Amino acid sequence: MLYYSPWLVWVIPIVGAILTPLIARLGERVRDYFAVLCSLIAALMATLNFSYVLSGEVYVPGVGYVHPPVDWRVKWFVTPGFYLDVGVLIDPLSAFMGVIVAWISFLIMVYSLGYMHGEEGLTRYWFFMNFFIGNMLLLVMSDNILQMLFGWEGVGLCSYQLIGFYYSDERKRWIGDVPPSHAGMKAFITTKIGDICLMIASFIIFSVAGTFNFMDLQANHEWIIELAKLGLIVPVTILLFGGPVGKSAQFPLHEWLPEAMAGPTSVSALIHAATMVKAGVYLVARLFPTIYYGFEDAVKHVHGLAIEGLILQARQNFFLTVAWIGAFTAFLAATQAMVSRELKKVLAYSTISQIGYMMLGLGAGGLASDPSTGFVAGIFHLASHAIFKALLFMAAGAVIHACESTNMFDMGGIRRDMPITFATMLVGALSLSGIPPLSGFWSKEAVFTACIVSGQYLLLALAAVTAAITFFYSLRMIAITFLGHKSEHLEELEREGHHVHEVSKVMWVPYTVLAAATIVIGFVGPFFEHFMHEFLEPSMHILHHEVRLSAMVYGAVESYGGVPMQLITSTITACMLLIGGLPAYYLYISRKVDPEEFVEKHGLKGLYNFLYNRWYINPTYYRLFVYSLISGSSILFRNLEKAVIDAFNYVLANFIVKLSNVIYKYFEKPILDGLNYAIAYAFASFSQAFRRIQTGVSSFNIMGMALGIILLIILIILRVL
Repeated sequence: MLYYSPWLVWVIPIVGAILTPLIARLGERVRDYFAVLCSLIAALMATLNFSYVLSGEVYVPGVGYVHPPVDWRVKWFVTPGFYLDVGVLIDPLSAFMGVIVAWISFLIMVYSLGYMHGEEGLTRYWFFMNFFIGNMLLLVMSDNILQMLFGWEGVGLCSYQLIGFYYSDERKRWIGDVPPSHAGMKAFITTKIGDICLMIASFIIFSVAGTFNFMDLQANHEWIIELAKLGLIVPVTILLFGGPVGKSAQFPLHEWLPEAMAGPTSVSALIHAATMVKAGVYLVARLFPTIYYGFEDAVKHVHGLAIEGLILQARQNFFLTVAWIGAFTAFLAATQAMVSRELKKVLAYSTISQIGYMMLGLGAGGLASDPSTGFVAGIFHLASHAIFKALLFMAAGAVIHACESTNMFDMGGIRRDMPITFATMLVGALSLSGIPPLSGFWSKEAVFTACIVSGQYLLLALAAVTAAITFFYSLRMIAITFLGHKSEHLEELEREGHHVHEVSKVMWVPYTVLAAATIVIGFVGPFFEHFMHEFLEPSMHILHHEVRLSAMVYGAVESYGGVPMQLITSTITACMLLIGGLPAYYLYISRKVDPEEFVEKHGLKGLYNFLYNRWYINPTYYRLFVYSLISGSSILFRNLEKAVIDAFNYVLANFIVKLSNVIYKYFEKPILDGLNYAIAYAFASFSQAFRRIQTGVSSFNIMGMALGIILLIILIILRVL
């Protein structure tokens, strides 16, 4: 049974979700623990998959032991001349990603036992949480694009339901001026824009290649050449990236994620750390070998410089787009986090920013002569971020739970009241900032290295500035939330008898485990990165047997231009930490300078408003796509539906009423009614005449019967019958 773990890892959470309403009939406690158990089994199955890949052998029933990557396929839909497979792809990338998704999801489910205790609608909550986990793991394990799209749309559906979990839209559940139901719809619609782009590209590829399978697409370069001949290779590759842009909240489809904080904090942790936003990064990583090596192989088989140039241009444009959108999004979101007042929104902006770093790493890798440095950097930062961001969100949820507010300025001075939460959240914030020796330091350094190796110095500069801003808003978040004096809100709560205290063990143990993991990975950072280069290398070279073995493949780049690479990146990091850390220290920790006075005194109010209003991108989107649609609908209602369509309906109705009156007066009443009355009179007259032959006297009845019998005998005799 355990040999089926690549299938069970995603089937069990989905089946568990379906069974949740039935299990709920056995009792609330049984339902809750059953939901958590399903996520634990999925985590154990993911660990088995990882161990199989690590050992170098995967057992496939009926086949035997196979060296990964293993594409385990089963016939799904078969017709004459056409068939579709379902399958799982067991390789280092899917195994590593599966472990990250499954174990972090399990810890969030454990945390939910405390955080969601006493909430209404928990059966619905557990259903969608497990369904979310199952669909994310389906997405990760799928061996083809079509099957992956089921998981892709599944996580989209679950995010919509869970972001809008508090659909009654109580004011205390709002994020800023956005109610939960609106936030869920915003996420659903915004991500669908990217999903449509991805689907268009996927079905164009299928129409040319005849397959959705990832390994088949990489092995067969004919579809790439055919797309190039049709002039579709560039738009198709860019459309492919549309899906990750929407799902991973990258510019310009990033505006849904800040409002996604309207859901429970455990949902926010799941979306940001283990599912949803990581899906886009994973898809780029999954397509990476096909676009890098597959396109390279296609060029070798092309006859004609024009087609060759088009294929190389498509590859270059794809990775440039990934890198620049990632770098710009990282900077954009970081600047917005600098001025945010809501704790979960700061973390939301930081997620958008850090996903940008992952995209930057993958994009920079595709622009280098040897892509493995950037590829590993992107996945390393994904893993590092998943751990410390789950930790940050769960700790933030504990703070919000204790302070009864999402506004950081309603907190403050709670460091001693919540010592465990403070310590763990500090670890997460420092790792987010790239402070050595925590895990975030090494993964961010790897992204910097990828930029240097690929020669993308402008991207490096943008990433470095973003690192400074990240440290600034991380210190600001910690200082406002935990340090200084308690806010008026907390003092009011204390007067009412509510004192801030540490949350229960079931809540703080999961994020303490993640804090420990962040520290441990940080202390073994170089070795962990070295391991990732060796472990992930087969995923880079699926179906390419001539593997180049170099320092870039089996370890981080050791030097650049004769200067140790670690010295270059560490110097950049140190400078940026000083640039970002010193202002944050003076403004929010030592509080020697009042931030509001500083902004007013130095004429920065306009910049502050610009950043607080999210570069006016969100208001612009609402004016262009929401308010304009509402206004357009109102105009159409007044000037078309009401003035024309309704007026026509009224005219038509009046005409029909008048026509019916005429028909009634000149046809129905004199003719139809007259005919009806005539027929009725005729039948009445006939019945009156006929009834006279029925007297009711027995002798007359007997005489009639006798005459009838005599007449019948005469007819028989005469052979009439």
